[in-house]
Amino acid sequence: MNAPILESDPSDSQKPKKEAINPGLKLALELGPLLVFFFANARGAWLASHFPALAELGKPIFIATGLFMIATAVALIASWLLTRTLPIMPLISGIVVFIFGALTLYLQNDIFIKMKPTIINTLFGVILLGGLYFGKSLLGYVFDSAFKLDAEGWRKLTFRWGVFFLVLAVVNEIIWRNFSTDFWVAFKVWANIPITVLFTASQMPLIMRHSLDRQQEKQ
Repeated sequence: MNAPILESDPSDSQKPKKEAINPGLKLALELGPLLVFFFANARGAWLASHFPALAELGKPIFIATGLFMIATAVALIASWLLTRTLPIMPLISGIVVFIFGALTLYLQNDIFIKMKPTIINTLFGVILLGGLYFGKSLLGYVFDSAFKLDAEGWRKLTFRWGVFFLVLAVVNEIIWRNFSTDFWVAFKVWANIPITVLFTASQMPLIMRHSLDRQQEKQ
């Protein structure tokens, strides 16, 4: 059976086994584009002086946007080459990056790239909470390879992540509308990631309570 291009339903017992990916490499693929974005925004003038083609994009935030789009595409391609599947949430995020990045560069207006996290997080939050409304715990698409939970555990975890994504959307709106571009970029890279890591760590008690592996050990 050929492996599907997109991640399959985590409840599908017939789904093929996904290729494992080194956790460090997976983290690099997820964080790499953000670090490229931060570096390019901080050193935009230097990049423009050394690479004249980049200077054509405009000021540093536009150079950062162009390189962010390239880095995102590279990360998705690398993920495909390593696992032969495309992770759904990074794929959706990538599509939004390409659309809003293109608008940012074409219109020379950084509002579009600043709104990108708001759109992505709102989309993820609505999808997760909407899935619960229809009886689907869609977070399993993201964490199925890392956690094996019972149905109640997936429901609770999906709800919490759905609310968390909506909170991130609100926070992004507050930051980009009230602070400088440099502050917004720094917050996006150096605050959002630790906040997400801390939130993930805070969910471990719930994950442990509803872990199928742990329940089997008790039997």
